[in-house]
Amino acid sequence: MSIPQELYPSQDDLPYEEELLRNPFSLKLWWRYLVARTDSPHTKRFTIYERALKALPGSYKLWYAFLRERLELVRPLPITHREYQKLNNTFERALVTMHKMPRIWIMYLLTLTEQKLVTKTRRTFDRALCSLPVTQHDRVWDPYLVFVSQRGVPIETSLRVYRRYLKYDPSHIEDFIEFLVIRACGKRRGEHADVVSGLNVDAIIRGGIRKFTDEVGRLWTALADYYIRRELTEKARDVFEEGMTTVVTVRDFSVIFDAYAQFEETVLLVKMEGVSEDELDEGEGNGEEDEDEDDDDEDDRLHVAKIERKLKRFWLSDDKEVELRMARVEYLLDRRPELANSVLLRQNPHNVEQWHRRVKLFELYEDHKDVVNARVIFDKAVQVNYKTVDNLASVWCEWAEMELRHKNFKGALELMRRATAEPSVEVKRRVAADGNEPVQIKLHKSLRLWAFYVDLEESLGTLESTRTVYERILDLRIATPQIIINYAMLLEEHKYFEDAFKVYERGVKIFKYPHVKDIWVTYLSKFVKRYGKSKLERARDCLSMLLK
Repeated sequence: MSIPQELYPSQDDLPYEEELLRNPFSLKLWWRYLVARTDSPHTKRFTIYERALKALPGSYKLWYAFLRERLELVRPLPITHREYQKLNNTFERALVTMHKMPRIWIMYLLTLTEQKLVTKTRRTFDRALCSLPVTQHDRVWDPYLVFVSQRGVPIETSLRVYRRYLKYDPSHIEDFIEFLVIRACGKRRGEHADVVSGLNVDAIIRGGIRKFTDEVGRLWTALADYYIRRELTEKARDVFEEGMTTVVTVRDFSVIFDAYAQFEETVLLVKMEGVSEDELDEGEGNGEEDEDEDDDDEDDRLHVAKIERKLKRFWLSDDKEVELRMARVEYLLDRRPELANSVLLRQNPHNVEQWHRRVKLFELYEDHKDVVNARVIFDKAVQVNYKTVDNLASVWCEWAEMELRHKNFKGALELMRRATAEPSVEVKRRVAADGNEPVQIKLHKSLRLWAFYVDLEESLGTLESTRTVYERILDLRIATPQIIINYAMLLEEHKYFEDAFKVYERGVKIFKYPHVKDIWVTYLSKFVKRYGKSKLERARDCLSMLLK
């Protein structure tokens, strides 16, 4: 490629060229040369700049002047012109040695911003922040925020940049809020339909419930209102119920309960108005039918209307649905004391006063023969993580006693079997991994519960079932001397003398002195009474064991 003739030095350039040959690294000589050629074409001046910068690549004065002239050249041109690409390449070359000069960065960044190169501009801003010291970052952040506030920059990019800026200077939080307000008002709501349709509203609001603990009640009602607006009334009821059973403050409970009650009352009123309108339409239809008996077309239309009304009444849309909705409202209002009490117990499960109130609630249901609701309350009570296992065992025993008072003997036994069942290995492993062991895991070793259970089996069960319970107590190693004696005496009553003596022998191996004394006394007296002098050798062995 041949070099144009005008780029070669002229006769007027020879003095400068000769001096530069003798001293090519003199900034003063290069600058005098450029000043002398101020009126020359830009191509020739750019050639001189390139030669000077090749000799002095670290000269800020030369790079700044060169870039300013290139900027002036492209200013009247459209941003798609190829001269802009040459300008960008020149800036990149300059930053190899001028990367610590904030003015060069700002000139480059403003140029890229004008060119609407979003990705390249963002990356260049990030490079500038990485290259310059923190004390000079404020000079970069100002144009950076102007850039991300422009139209065409993705909102996610803008949000990320603003969050980073607030870490650098948190005092500008109001600027961020103003930016969000402007962006929110910049579009009509209808233009966000494609974005909103892809949002998981349920997950977003539930995340807010976990994060903003002071607004739990309002967020639960907002989630329910979302489903109500989507005409998913049953899902809205589920949300209301979940909210009332999870909140831990009376204030949040009151907000949810009031919204739930208002929702049910509104649904009831709408349904009652609908039923009244149907009855009015039916009366008008009958009148028209009487007047137009002779008109065939009118008769056909009335006949179709009558069929539609019958089809509509085929569903639960008449007075029965009104009764159902009234029953729902009454049931909700009746449950308020129980639900409020549950909130207080979730605050402090060891609040004895609140548990006394809960017991009175059990008795209230029981006195009104409402055993079903009493069972529901007991079922919730046994799931609470009490302070001690004995507290939980007492609730189970109280539940079983209620079943006994209502002659539900089979149900009482089933309750005890459920209460004394040992948790599975999987459950124990999961609890061990969590590191927070509830009292329910230790319930199967509660002596109070087993003592109540074995009394029930002796009274209501069979000998085999009772023996199974006693054996289980011995296997768990929670037996007392009195339980050993009771087990042996049960076997004696049913003529299982040898089995009874084996129980005594197991007992004396389990306990030490002085607890074993009562077992030995009872064992020896029963043995002598049974065999007398017929088994002296065995009696001698027992006495020798006693002496040891």
